Amino acid sequence: MESSWGGARVGGVPTAATVCVIGAGLSGLAAAHALSARGVDFVCLEKAPDVGGIWRQPGAGERGPAYMSLHLNSAKQLTGYSDFPMPAELPLYPGHRDVADYLRSFAEWAGLLPRVELRTEVVSVRQDDDGAWTVVSRDADGETTRRRFTHVIVGSGHNTEAVLPDPLPAGSESFTGRILHSMDYHDGGDFAGQRVVVVGMGASGVDIAADLSRHAERTDLSVRRGLHVVPKQLFGMSVDLIADAPWWSEMSFPEQRRFVEQALRVARGKLSDYGLPEPDHPVFSSAVTISDEILSRIRHGGVIPRPAIGSLDGDRVTFTDGTEVAADAIVYCTGFRMAFPFLPAGCPAGPRQEAVELYERVVAPDHPGLYFVGLIRPVGSITRLVEAQARWVARIVDGEAPLPSTDAMREEIGTYLKAIEARYGRTESASIQVDVGSYLRELDALQDA
Repeated sequence: MESSWGGARVGGVPTAATVCVIGAGLSGLAAAHALSARGVDFVCLEKAPDVGGIWRQPGAGERGPAYMSLHLNSAKQLTGYSDFPMPAELPLYPGHRDVADYLRSFAEWAGLLPRVELRTEVVSVRQDDDGAWTVVSRDADGETTRRRFTHVIVGSGHNTEAVLPDPLPAGSESFTGRILHSMDYHDGGDFAGQRVVVVGMGASGVDIAADLSRHAERTDLSVRRGLHVVPKQLFGMSVDLIADAPWWSEMSFPEQRRFVEQALRVARGKLSDYGLPEPDHPVFSSAVTISDEILSRIRHGGVIPRPAIGSLDGDRVTFTDGTEVAADAIVYCTGFRMAFPFLPAGCPAGPRQEAVELYERVVAPDHPGLYFVGLIRPVGSITRLVEAQARWVARIVDGEAPLPSTDAMREEIGTYLKAIEARYGRTESASIQVDVGSYLRELDALQDA
């Protein structure tokens, strides 16, 4: 199907659109709502059969970074959209089904569904000589559509391409059990009665280990490097609600770090007391792991901490301290690589980029008309940040928010990445790290400009 300009299929009839939104999860829906609120014509392309992103995948049985036991790590008050709060009857940390239903309800309430093309995968996004963007998509029947837009907003998330250790431990080819990534993990019940080794201490690692410990015969948690484990609640309050309090924002960064370190000493003590390695870095100089369960499961014997895997042989897993266990499966919770295969080489977050270089974490300075919403990694709820990004992009698209020169945008990116490198090191994942409070203030200032 050929079309000179993009269009959403409303009642089967294409309508003119100037903006293409890629993805109908939390970020894509926020962008669509912001555009709709300003009367901007757009089409939203979503490859899945329904809206909701990773939150609907466990129930739908699709491969993805979510799993049946997935719950919010952030309080519902800060995770719901500002114009459409989460229902009062939901728990403080809703599960994936509740979040998926909520996102679907939001899309219905905001009138976005007629503008969303489901089962439509974006194949390529290319900028033409005249500055417009050609988007090629493919529907469920394999039919391709080529459309042109003045703006493209990427809101499809960044937990897309599974990363396994390269190389895998010596002897992996002889392992008689299953080796899988958290991307392929669905439900702990699938491992009932089995012996499982979970690798990694990030959010998915501790969640999956805790989930498995209620079904598996034995659950070992292999940890190469210590990470700070922060409970979901401190002093009876959700940690992200604490971080949202005015008194927290008034504290300097060293004061905030000292406060959290002292609170963690009281709340959980030393991680080495649980058999876990102590972090080799201060809190907030690397990603933290939010979990109320993992330390309790360790203390109850449901999860057994182990060091890194040294080698495999048949059904035996040998760790670097010389201990070994028999295992039926190894679940690698070793993260994801950002993958936007539809973008051309040279685009921010495109193939083979060492760091994401976006002005205010949103605008591609060398590719006018290309924006990213939700390509950030905050410590806390992402929703308010995504909404602020979306409102700003909608104002840019609508001509109300002029952008600075390309050189000025590059200068801001350089300053940001320099600060990130000093705190986290210069890696692809670190380059999207943001502090909720300060970044939200930046975005609010852009709204007022």
